[in-house]
Amino acid sequence: MSMVCLIILAALLALAFAAFNFTSVKKMDEGTDKMKEIAEAIRIGANTFISYEYKVLTIVVILVALAMALATSWQAAVALIIGAVMSGSAGMVGMRVATYANVRVSNEARKTKDIGKTVKVAFRGGSVMGLCVGGFALLGLFIVYIVFGMGMNQLDSMEPITNWIGVSFIPFAMTLSGYALGCSMVAMFNRVGGGIYTKAADMGADLVGKTEAHIPEDDPRNPATIADNVGDNVGDVAGLGSDLLESFVGAIASGIILAYYLVISAQVAGNSIPESLLSKMILFPLLFVSGGLIACCLGIALIIFKRKMSSDPHKDLNLATYVSAAATIVSGLALSKLLFGGLSGLDAVGFSAGWISPWIAATVGVISGIIIGAIAEYYTSAEFKPTKDLARSSLEGPALTITHGLAQGMKSCMAPSIVLAAGIIISFYVCGMYGVSMAAMGMLSFVAATVSVDTYGPISDNAGGISEMSGLDREVRHITDTLDSVGNTTAAIGKGFAIGSGALAALALMISYLYSYNEIGTDLILNIIDPMILAGAIAGGALPFMFSGMLIDAVTKAARKMVDEVRRQFREIPGIMEGTAKPDYKTCIEISSKGAIGEMKIPSLMAIAVPVICGFIFGPEFVGGLIIGCTISSIMIAIFAGNAGGAWDNGKKYIEADEIKGHGKGSPAHDAAVVGDTVGDPLKDTVGPCLDIFIKIMSTVSLVAVSVFSQYNLFDLIKSLF
Repeated sequence: MSMVCLIILAALLALAFAAFNFTSVKKMDEGTDKMKEIAEAIRIGANTFISYEYKVLTIVVILVALAMALATSWQAAVALIIGAVMSGSAGMVGMRVATYANVRVSNEARKTKDIGKTVKVAFRGGSVMGLCVGGFALLGLFIVYIVFGMGMNQLDSMEPITNWIGVSFIPFAMTLSGYALGCSMVAMFNRVGGGIYTKAADMGADLVGKTEAHIPEDDPRNPATIADNVGDNVGDVAGLGSDLLESFVGAIASGIILAYYLVISAQVAGNSIPESLLSKMILFPLLFVSGGLIACCLGIALIIFKRKMSSDPHKDLNLATYVSAAATIVSGLALSKLLFGGLSGLDAVGFSAGWISPWIAATVGVISGIIIGAIAEYYTSAEFKPTKDLARSSLEGPALTITHGLAQGMKSCMAPSIVLAAGIIISFYVCGMYGVSMAAMGMLSFVAATVSVDTYGPISDNAGGISEMSGLDREVRHITDTLDSVGNTTAAIGKGFAIGSGALAALALMISYLYSYNEIGTDLILNIIDPMILAGAIAGGALPFMFSGMLIDAVTKAARKMVDEVRRQFREIPGIMEGTAKPDYKTCIEISSKGAIGEMKIPSLMAIAVPVICGFIFGPEFVGGLIIGCTISSIMIAIFAGNAGGAWDNGKKYIEADEIKGHGKGSPAHDAAVVGDTVGDPLKDTVGPCLDIFIKIMSTVSLVAVSVFSQYNLFDLIKSLF
């Protein structure tokens, strides 16, 4: 029990640190009256949208919880609601502090003209989101562990139980699946809704403001600017936080669920294993990430309380990430020795290297995540050749800009795929399938630091918008643009972590899925040349393309309305271009809000509905193929979308920084770069981030529902008639 206390201590420490940083940000001066007015408009717009979105989400969560209670257990339904509350809370708190921090970053740049001090304010604001992600996720896991695991004795129940409709499942595994599903649902709605909102506004503002009217980005004369800045908060802060919280929980849950099946299978096979092995395999991922969260508090504090910041924001931000990762690895080694040292029979569950096996697998995950992040940085940062070459393509017009960006995004898929493949192979041969799930968990074990760095980006972006709209000095905008450019790269790195961990967690959940409907002790084989499985894999491979197309189409519809509205105001409201008349910001905010709410429902529900419908029609083998095809396809599209979009964005900023002499803002090359950035916007901020949630929610829903549709499906019924 004393070791379990580490979980709640880590969660409370993170949430207390987040509260301290939240109040510290709020105490800072907001600046001039004009800055306060703009910040208030952004804050109101963001709060209004997220409140309405959560009302819609609440209805969906309640309906799914009721269905889960009827089909599985009431404990799983309650855990689903707990997961939704934790994920929703993290998103709400993080978004709120971002709307306070943005104007204070602008003011810090205005007062000090010091990039280091300005970075510290943006990072402090971002750290609230990061710490809340880790803190709320662990708090919810602790509640589920104590209330259902220990309080209702689900931890000790290894034998499957059968409910009132004849469905069998392992109690704690099903309850934990419910918690993960609740987190996934909030993440899907926040990412899809926020992604549609922010990109509709961003594209409308850029296409008319920059390329047609030739006014600067975030110019107060552009009616879509407030909506654009609101979108940064609802999509890139609330959506991001819920996204990585869901990834974090999914990686932990996959390991715990798999532990049950591995231990039961070892016992059925007649292997002699220690009685305490299951409880220790359950505790290891929980305690590992608890140590990681404490390590992140140290890494974040190192930057926040650092006396002298460097002039290179990326260097300081990387320091927080690397310190957190290193401390996590060290604490994990001690934990692995403490839990598994001296135990015999570990090879029965795949621990080929003894007590150190799970630590090696988790460390492989940490290292793989960092390498994938470095690859994303190489392909998206203006410091490296690919993005510089892409920027120079803009000299030849938008067609070559887009063509070059597409090629670069496609080529960028290979290296991270090799890293993922190597991580899967090494972790499996060291620690079995449990090791693969530990690699996923390790990749996100220092999630508080990565989310803090990631959230710093949209805060800096908003700060630049407020600086421009408030008419602050060009030097202030130069500082915020520098911060924003680094933020685009950190965002691409964060997306790499999310999709990498998603792929590993989906594989672990896939094994649990196979265990859940096959008789314990039988070989787990999903024969890809079986017609039913192959058909599922083909359909699954096409599914992410369908999902991505729906998202891009949704963004396009809303952006088209935004473009028409901005053009109308420029045409019909005299004095806008001269600065003597004020644009109608409210109408643009309403267009983005209605577009996002109206278009997000079908894509968001698709991940929940498709595996269930397919399962009840075709059975578990088809859904197994569906998950495999969907996972592989999603990984490639997500990497491509994130890296291509990030490169287009930073290529545009490279030109805006006058790095190509004679081709700065307002030039034909800049216009071409803006078009490329606009093409990349829905890819990097809507499609890419949503796909990692898509594969995990598909896997989790399939795992939850397979106990039902493996017994009741139309295909088996038809076969029984012949």
